[in-house]
Amino acid sequence: MSLKHESAIGHVTGRAVYTDEMHPPAGLLSLYPVQAPHAHARILEIDTRAALAQPGVHAVLTAHDVPGENDTGPILHDEPLIPAGTVEFYGQAVAWVVAEDEAAAQAAARHVTVRYEPLAARITLAQAIAEQQFHLPPAHVTRGDADAALAAAPHRLSGALDIGGQDHFYLETQASWVQIDGEGIVHVVASTQHPTETQLIVARVLGLPAHRVVCRSLRMGGGFGGKETQANPYAGVAALAAWRTGRPVRIKLLRAHDMQLTGKRHPFHARYEVGFDDAGTLQAMKVQLFADGGWSCDLSPPVLMRAMVHVDNAYYCPNVALLGLIGKTHLASNTAFRGFGGPQGMVVGEELLDRIARHLGLPPETVRERNLYRPDGERNTTPYHQNVVDNHLGELWTQLLGQSDFTARRRAVDAFNARRENVRRGLAITPVKFGISFNKTEYNQAGALVHVYLDGSIQLNHGGTEMGQGLHTKMLEVARRVLGVRRERLVLMTTSTDKVPNTSATAASSGSDLNGQALKAACETLLERLRPVAAALLGCETGAVSFADDAVHGGGTTLRFEEVVAAAYRQRVSLSATGYYRTPDLHWDPKAGRGYPFYYFAFGAAVAEVEVDGYTGVHRLLRVDILHDVGESLNETIDRGQIEGGFVQGMGWLTCEELRWNAQGRLLTDAPSTYKIPTVGEVPHEFRVALFQRSQPPSTDVIFGSKAVGEPPLMLAIAVREALRDAVAAFAPPDRAARQVALGAPATPEAVWRAIETVRAPVAVPAAPIEAG
Repeated sequence: MSLKHESAIGHVTGRAVYTDEMHPPAGLLSLYPVQAPHAHARILEIDTRAALAQPGVHAVLTAHDVPGENDTGPILHDEPLIPAGTVEFYGQAVAWVVAEDEAAAQAAARHVTVRYEPLAARITLAQAIAEQQFHLPPAHVTRGDADAALAAAPHRLSGALDIGGQDHFYLETQASWVQIDGEGIVHVVASTQHPTETQLIVARVLGLPAHRVVCRSLRMGGGFGGKETQANPYAGVAALAAWRTGRPVRIKLLRAHDMQLTGKRHPFHARYEVGFDDAGTLQAMKVQLFADGGWSCDLSPPVLMRAMVHVDNAYYCPNVALLGLIGKTHLASNTAFRGFGGPQGMVVGEELLDRIARHLGLPPETVRERNLYRPDGERNTTPYHQNVVDNHLGELWTQLLGQSDFTARRRAVDAFNARRENVRRGLAITPVKFGISFNKTEYNQAGALVHVYLDGSIQLNHGGTEMGQGLHTKMLEVARRVLGVRRERLVLMTTSTDKVPNTSATAASSGSDLNGQALKAACETLLERLRPVAAALLGCETGAVSFADDAVHGGGTTLRFEEVVAAAYRQRVSLSATGYYRTPDLHWDPKAGRGYPFYYFAFGAAVAEVEVDGYTGVHRLLRVDILHDVGESLNETIDRGQIEGGFVQGMGWLTCEELRWNAQGRLLTDAPSTYKIPTVGEVPHEFRVALFQRSQPPSTDVIFGSKAVGEPPLMLAIAVREALRDAVAAFAPPDRAARQVALGAPATPEAVWRAIETVRAPVAVPAAPIEAG
């Protein structure tokens, strides 16, 4: 029986407290930004005198007010908290007004006068590529000899693909509260996925050692990667305001500000060549990936690398040459987003497989199946030279084909299309193979702290953060299982850097894996201390003692858990323990683009069926069948929720969420009225989710046999894009099959309609050559 979500009642009743809903301390001040009206400009002068004269204003912060290092960059120090000399994107905050409340700060912000010298701006990734403006040198992943294999391949295709970005659109915007206590300790409460990094960035900005800053994360109203690094600047500016004024300070971005100031999922441009045989089997691929990094580097290097090592998705290719570059544009700095580059890479891989199938006149599902990684032999090795651990792909694929009744539905779709003139249906199945672990090896570690009190109640602390995904609920389940106690004995505390230090972000789908193992280690340490005490009380051997059913058993006798705890205290046995875990066997050489970056892989597959209107390009998602591998689920209800939510979020990215900027670099889609996220009208009419039951136990030591479920389901939504492509292809004239379906990403109604018009009256699509390098 799955435990209910630990905050379920709080969520539905509104009692759950988020960062900006805490009881306000006396004297709480608010912040409001002064935004630049240029994408790129030199700051000549900032005049704050009129603003400072406004009622309720306490300060106007500029770069000159930063006592420490004016930088919040997580990898490169290339991201000033407040720009000192140059504006790098439209709407960038060049100053922050600190006032008694947000209304006063907003009013005063209009009185800050800034003189600019406009400079030339790069607004698009295409401009950055044309001007060769990149943040870092190219990254490479290679295997075999792609050039020679392409030259020898019976068939060869080339092309290009643009993939759009995505706004995180979490319910709770970026928010932080900061207060400095009487000892000068800076207390930060932030809506952050990475409290340790927020702590370190605040300390950097204020010029303090890390132990003078405590960061807590209560809970987040969504994160999706958008609060992994990009919570840091807002905590930093609130801390700066508190430091300057001596008063507690809050910041909570308006929705428009959040969308304007924060980065998105990276837009990508891909160029590819692929070689294959008559059966559609991959012989070689050569792919260039260009990620739009925005104005600063942020997390773009690992995002790009994860994209590169997921171009293969679930498919073996013997000869691979991948090149990646990060474009430098004058837009908000793009950042982590659920999947962390993996989805963009996998879309490119699926593009290749569909093009191969249509070129050969073969069913796309057949070509996909022929190219799946095989459990044994060389066809189970990735381009970065890691074997696909516990490969269940073939078994899972076959099960889903049967469960979804794919073959019969394929015939039904073809029959429907044969008798309808301006409506077509499409059907597709796509797989997912997603690597689980942080790209950066050192992030694969976690800590925990557990206290047992004299009454037998237990306090749990770990370094993960809760953003609605159910991590805390799973951690309660881990502790309950290890200690053998009932749920009511346990309380899980707010994540805080003074309880568990040096934590990694709650990201990379590793929250349960890392923190669960650390918590398990702490609980096992406590059991080892309690077991001899219990053995003496029970009159049995230590090895005969067991903790289960909220009691302690041994020698045919049972004791209450609290009896053993009390006895341990009397014997001066410590009832507090730390736990630590580091994922074993990981290594990665970023220069060589090879290694063992992932502890294991999450697998899944989805079948999607759509209906498309030929006049408008509008589609209906008729049915989705998902079979997903979560291992031995820690909480089936939560895992199902993650699968459904991730799928819908991925579907939004690929079908309706479109980011638009004007020629000056201003984001036009900065509100729900202009940026379309999926609603109840877009979700599948039939949504069938099943959990894959593997036939063999895992070879890796995962927490209670479970597998990560945060990110992988998002990529199941690629099946929707491929089903749309299938429907578009059905609009081709009866005497001419569509040899290529060029479909935009996102596949908005406009993009689908343009694709339909193209297949109805085919025109030659020039191939984009792969450049050397």
